[in-house]
Amino acid sequence: MDELRSALEDHMVQMADLVQKLSAELRSGLRPAYENFMGFFHAIDWKEPWLMGLLTFHAVLLIIAIISRKHVNFQMFLFLLALGGVYFAERLNRVLGDNWRSFASQNYFDPHGIFLSALWSGPLLIIATIILINTLFSLCYMIVRWKRAELRHRARLSHNKQD
Repeated sequence: MDELRSALEDHMVQMADLVQKLSAELRSGLRPAYENFMGFFHAIDWKEPWLMGLLTFHAVLLIIAIISRKHVNFQMFLFLLALGGVYFAERLNRVLGDNWRSFASQNYFDPHGIFLSALWSGPLLIIATIILINTLFSLCYMIVRWKRAELRHRARLSHNKQD
């Protein structure tokens, strides 16, 4: 019995060490990502009019998506519009990179499109995901309504046959 207890305690010590090591790695692994994000965030002049316009555009698009959640056809239009914006992001990055002096104080548009992906495509993909989830909920609701109507119809048919 003592051998079992000793083996169990050794195992618990090993598990505690593994958890500590994993925790330390996760903390150190997230710190560089956090520091990179903060560097990215502070490198941007958020008071530039075109950036404020871009953020306003995304906020208005999100509000429209939420307000129009009951209108499936309009939601599909917004969904395709958002995905179209993501599709054309590379071309948009190229055009904006060539003409940045006319509207920005610095060139945010690198060849890899990191900035535009974060501030253009990212919010559009989030909005498209919200629309997609809403559409799935709407479809589930319509399936439930259809199934209830079908069951009521079958109940009426069987009730009429019994009479």
